[in-house]
Amino acid sequence: MDRTINMPRAGVCAAAFLAVGALMIGGCASAGRTAGPPSAAATITGVDYGALPIFDGPTGLRTSWDSLVAACSRADVVLIGEMHGHPAGLAVAARLYEEVSARRPNTAALSMEFLERDRQTALDDYLAGITDESGFRHAAGRTDKNYPAGHRAMVEAAHEHGQPIVASNAPRRYVTLARKEGFDRLRELTAEQRRLFVIPESLTEGAYRDSFLEMMSGMTGHGSGDGADEQEQTPEERAEAEAAAKEMAMGFFRAQNLWDATMAEAIAHVAMQGRSPVFHVVGQFHVDHGGGLTERVRSLLPGSEVIVVSMSPENASERGEDEADRADWIVHVGPAPE
Repeated sequence: MDRTINMPRAGVCAAAFLAVGALMIGGCASAGRTAGPPSAAATITGVDYGALPIFDGPTGLRTSWDSLVAACSRADVVLIGEMHGHPAGLAVAARLYEEVSARRPNTAALSMEFLERDRQTALDDYLAGITDESGFRHAAGRTDKNYPAGHRAMVEAAHEHGQPIVASNAPRRYVTLARKEGFDRLRELTAEQRRLFVIPESLTEGAYRDSFLEMMSGMTGHGSGDGADEQEQTPEERAEAEAAAKEMAMGFFRAQNLWDATMAEAIAHVAMQGRSPVFHVVGQFHVDHGGGLTERVRSLLPGSEVIVVSMSPENASERGEDEADRADWIVHVGPAPE
């Protein structure tokens, strides 16, 4: 039985920390050319899109590829939670964007976490035909390692349809500064520098924060329970180590919030210019379970239809119980090849 999402629900946030990635808003590409049928740009793998296990998140009902495309085509914003470097997941995201953009050739837009705001001019030059792809890749610092086939397919689809692409995240150097020295350090920078990032008014609270800090605690070793080094520490040394671990975790959470706030403003900026759907591709920890980016986008665009589509490494005929509040749509693409 197929079910189409009309309005998304706010979920619970399950964060996962990721080393600082980056993008941001900026100019727009030339837009408005008449789009033809979907090209072969998004055909990266031998994925059988019609046979993919696709589920309605809230109900767990299995649905179809056509229903997913139709729902995304009607939305104002589509947040795609991808698994970094997963070939099939990226192929699905690329194919989904291409089919949606073909249905909405004059209004759709693409926004990507993986291009930073200071790369926008390089992107616009390519979309305007001022540089070729080689020139774009050089100017934007794109290599085979940081520009996988799925990302390239989406850029080429937008290029083909004459649709704008937004470099939507904050450059890594500013995210690192926020992590190490705090937001006040960013506020000291020039207006031109501050154009490249958005300092959030507050940090996201609730499950998003709790899950993030819990995960970071495990990464830093605090609370690991192995007891080897802890037995050799005095109570004062243990207290100092715990305080240092908490401070480091909060630094990473500041960075995460800078990402979320920057990307959310980029998405909202394009949406308020009349573009829809704005199709944003981002690591799924930012959007799954009503994550920090999802929360900020919905806050900036009240009344808009914002839906989340999350890729899953599962390949099951039923939605997992732990996926119940993950996203509005869940696509099982199977495990990544080793």
